[in-house]
Amino acid sequence: MIPFLFLILLIPLLLLLLFFNVATFSFSRLGMSQSGAFLFLTASIIGSLINIPLSRRRVRVYNRQGNLLSMFFFYYPPAVQEQVICINVGGAGLPALLSLYLLLGGRAPLWPTLFAFIAVTIVAKMMSRPKPGVGIVMPAFIPPLVAAAAALILAPGGSTAPVAYVAGTMGTLIGADLLNWRAFQNLGGQMISIGGAGIFDGVFLVGIIAAFLG
Repeated sequence: MIPFLFLILLIPLLLLLLFFNVATFSFSRLGMSQSGAFLFLTASIIGSLINIPLSRRRVRVYNRQGNLLSMFFFYYPPAVQEQVICINVGGAGLPALLSLYLLLGGRAPLWPTLFAFIAVTIVAKMMSRPKPGVGIVMPAFIPPLVAAAAALILAPGGSTAPVAYVAGTMGTLIGADLLNWRAFQNLGGQMISIGGAGIFDGVFLVGIIAAFLG
């Protein structure tokens, strides 16, 4: 009985190790060493818990209302809360740095990357939705599929994976988050993280799926 329970408890750990091995292998195909891919993967997961504030503002949440008689004698100011807009290290900061490295290093050719990026940005903008209490969310599997298809069409060969990664990550961040900047105020007083919430899932899947195209 005890060995069986121990096996049940061991399964999640084995699945986690398998996931790390697969993800590390996929990221290494973007030109990283195995150790560098492992460090980047670990930093991305840890960085998903870190948000760096970019701006703060006060937003109106609701109007206080008294009864019909008191409104003539008292002023009820609207209730406001502070809204903090942050950038998520694991879901935005690190993918942006890796994308810049792939572009400047010549691994992702400019024009195919640009056109693939535009395609992902348009789709991400159309599929993303503001969700009060959460932030901007979208189906996580959409950016990887669009990025992979665009990269296969526009950059067949050795540069397919870098093009898919840059277009998928940056297109998701800009289309889903930055182009919804005006919608942030409708989310009320809370912390909104660029690259966080549901966007991190899409960006992370882009990295794993894109790397397998190499």
